[in-house]
Amino acid sequence: MPETLLWKHLRNSAIGYKFRRQHSIGNYIVDFYCPKVSVVIEVDGYVHGEEKQRQKDVWRQKYIENQGIHVVRYTNEQILFDIDVVLQHIRWVCDNRANHL
Repeated sequence: MPETLLWKHLRNSAIGYKFRRQHSIGNYIVDFYCPKVSVVIEVDGYVHGEEKQRQKDVWRQKYIENQGIHVVRYTNEQILFDIDVVLQHIRWVCDNRANHL
């Protein structure tokens, strides 16, 4: 499962930032959240490609971003087949946010 694989690499601050799994923001539960730099990571499976779900994701992301939180999305395939690239990108996003807060 992609979320489990990503969590294996994020837990215990393995990339230098502490993440929470299944964290509540308002009425929403996000896959991963780093409070230090206000970054949410969402893992998108095949259902997120459906029009109805895409519309829900847009509204959800707008709500989260209006809270001052940056949202990053990765597909299941990116996590399963390019985990090193995903982790480098997450670290870059977090470093960038840390430098601008």
